[in-house]
Amino acid sequence: MTERRNALTPDALAMMDTIARSGSFAAAARELGKVPSALTYSVRQLEDALDVLLFDRRSGQARLTAAGEELLSEGRRLLAEMDAVANRVRRVACGWETLLTVAADGVISRLTLFELCEAFYALRPDVERPASGPDTRLRLRTEVLAGTWEALLSGEADLAIGVGMDGAAPSAGIESRPLGEIDFVFAVAPHHPLAAHDGPIPDHELLRHRGVTVADSARRHEPLNINVLPGQEVFTVASVQAKVEAQLRCLGCGFLAEPLARQHIRAGRLVVKEMQRERLRARLGYAWRDSATPQAKKPPQGLALAWWLEQLESEATRRALLERHTGLPQAVD
Repeated sequence: MTERRNALTPDALAMMDTIARSGSFAAAARELGKVPSALTYSVRQLEDALDVLLFDRRSGQARLTAAGEELLSEGRRLLAEMDAVANRVRRVACGWETLLTVAADGVISRLTLFELCEAFYALRPDVERPASGPDTRLRLRTEVLAGTWEALLSGEADLAIGVGMDGAAPSAGIESRPLGEIDFVFAVAPHHPLAAHDGPIPDHELLRHRGVTVADSARRHEPLNINVLPGQEVFTVASVQAKVEAQLRCLGCGFLAEPLARQHIRAGRLVVKEMQRERLRARLGYAWRDSATPQAKKPPQGLALAWWLEQLESEATRRALLERHTGLPQAVD
């Protein structure tokens, strides 16, 4: 048992993850800066220690066996938990946090986010706040789909804004509140072939046209792939702003968050088309890690996080985060 436990190191689990993601030992070796033979040797040592076969090498590719799939699934969870513990330990403090990281989904208004940052940095100490807000460094992260939850669950973010609430089952110790609902519309450029289509567009007609999709930013959790039909040609971009730009340039078609597309629709640069499938409406929320325990001798969260949560209690702020996209600043990394 000790030998098996010693074999399951973070490096071994990370190696498994890299091989599975890249699809081959050669590609994984390039990513890790090693030679393929070194990875093959390490995998064989791990297989010997666990007395199982982790990869089926008969096809010439690194295909996981059932045992390998289980190890990879649990290994990713363990790595995420280790990262979360390390990040939480590093940030344990009373009063104003040294660093506050806010992860926001790409559909969230950057204009409103930066206005909140301005208000935060404008804080000054008073009787109730013994230290000023600017003592806390802010970091904004742009995430997509499952990546927003992952940033919070991994401990890489303190506050996640724009997490999906449909079917969400966050881990223990995570608090969440509703942010609001957002409509998605199917839009194409005026010169796209589908712009002239009469009536609701069926899936078999949609299959004939390239779709534009945003890559999920999740690395360890199962990435989401929404509204892409099997067999459909896909153009994948890195952000929702890039998706809008791609569809404006007639590089493809797809669903867009209505507030993001609104100004282009009003100006005639995008045309909304009805689909035979049900119209999309997403329930979004915001979430944070609750550090309060009955034994804790510190407040439930630091003062910086508490300030952001106080702002999010405002219905006007929540609505602005979903609706106000005019004058959009450049996206942050």
